Amino acid sequence: MNAVPRLPLVLGALGLLPFVFLSGGTLFAEDPLRKSLVLALASYGAIILSFLGGIQWGMAIQDGGAPNTGRHVLLLSVLPSLGGWAALLLLPHHTGLLVLAAGYLLVLAVDIRLSRKGHAPEWYPRLRWPLTLVVASCLAIGSL
Repeated sequence: MNAVPRLPLVLGALGLLPFVFLSGGTLFAEDPLRKSLVLALASYGAIILSFLGGIQWGMAIQDGGAPNTGRHVLLLSVLPSLGGWAALLLLPHHTGLLVLAAGYLLVLAVDIRLSRKGHAPEWYPRLRWPLTLVVASCLAIGSL
């Protein structure tokens, strides 16, 4: 019952593939290909970070946006999209990748708290921990 269901596990693992391949490519590619890979990594990172904010939005509205949880989480849920946008378009790419990595870690912290409060399944943090560690590592590698 507490195990991560197979489909979210498989989909989460498949979602790592662009992170792994793009960050690996940045280690070996020469310019201008390397610059294109870094931009692709930052873009994918920003998109998925925004997706995670959307999951938090869904958690917040599932109980009708109750004042004790919903409003606070709704406010937090828009930050990943804004942070991802800023990291992608307003910062140098090497800095933006590090900001994205930090964003993933912060979203994980919020998700763990939401899960403990019953707004997400008990298995959700067990899915998110390894995915977040791989993503943050890939983004850090891409920033080198």
